[in-house]
Amino acid sequence: MRDADDRSTARRAAIVIGLVLATVFGLALIWATRRVLVWAVIAAFFAVALKPLVDGVQRRFLRRRTLATLVVFLAAFGVLTALIAVIFLPLVDELGRFAERAPELLRETRVGQGPVGEVLERLRLRRYLAGHSNQIEQYGDQLHEPVVGLVRRVLETLVGLITVIVLAYLMVLEAPRITAGVTALLSDRAASRARRIGRGVTRVVTGYLTGNLLISVICGALTFLVLVLTGVPFAGVIALLVAIADLLPLVGATLGAILAGGAGFLHSPTTGIVVLVFFVIYQQVENHLLQPVIMARAVRLNPLTVLVSALFAAELAGLIGALLAIPVAGIGQLLLREFGPRRKSRRPRPADES
Repeated sequence: MRDADDRSTARRAAIVIGLVLATVFGLALIWATRRVLVWAVIAAFFAVALKPLVDGVQRRFLRRRTLATLVVFLAAFGVLTALIAVIFLPLVDELGRFAERAPELLRETRVGQGPVGEVLERLRLRRYLAGHSNQIEQYGDQLHEPVVGLVRRVLETLVGLITVIVLAYLMVLEAPRITAGVTALLSDRAASRARRIGRGVTRVVTGYLTGNLLISVICGALTFLVLVLTGVPFAGVIALLVAIADLLPLVGATLGAILAGGAGFLHSPTTGIVVLVFFVIYQQVENHLLQPVIMARAVRLNPLTVLVSALFAAELAGLIGALLAIPVAGIGQLLLREFGPRRKSRRPRPADES
């Protein structure tokens, strides 16, 4: 009897040790492949968002799935290319003008004249920069050292972007086959539930993208209005850049404030202060009013849940977490509704009614 107990104890210990080792190995594998997993998650996110559009094109115009997917992706890239051209062509032109005026601006700055020189003079920084010119030059020389690392990060970003595009394309293309293969393995009831969950996930992701785009349009329009009223040049381009930066939850408005505020200070210190005050007020309104309310309607989440999930995810997973927090919370709520305990209405018994 004692030998049987010992064998049972040893078996349990071996199972526990095996589970612990398997968990450690799984976590190590996830950590080692975290970059690829992030790419796959982002690709799935965009695939879910583009799938309804591909389905509509296939149903109404093109019968072949391959052609419908190709047309939708080409249209999406066409819109993206147009936005990039609208943004970067004026910027390249302006950078060329700035390069031509750079020597003159540098001479004006050294004597406290020009837009930059006046700002430095009012902030009492010109004398400090003049006294530490050698140290500043050393910092400038040090900036040339990490060029290799910068080029490497740019190449990694391009590889990641291409990988995400290819994965998203293949996911959308193979979506009907994957769905049919999964539902074929399930019972009729489970297959119906799986299809219902799939429609719910699509609704959550498309609602999130629509709501996020609406918030960015509001931010860009208000920024354009403020920049035009204050006389900042290239208000349209700057507002478009701010709107694109605002697609990032929580931190997007801050990045936009840095960009627009810098342009405002180059125009005049008063304009820069006005632009920064506008962004301080707007960011509070967006983070605590616009984003929770619009996302709550688009994703059908409680506004408090939207705000808390975005804050926690941004703290835990950084930028990627902030981007995916709201749709993940919406999908989690959907799964809880499907698999969580259901409330059963309790009918009063005849004894209770009396």
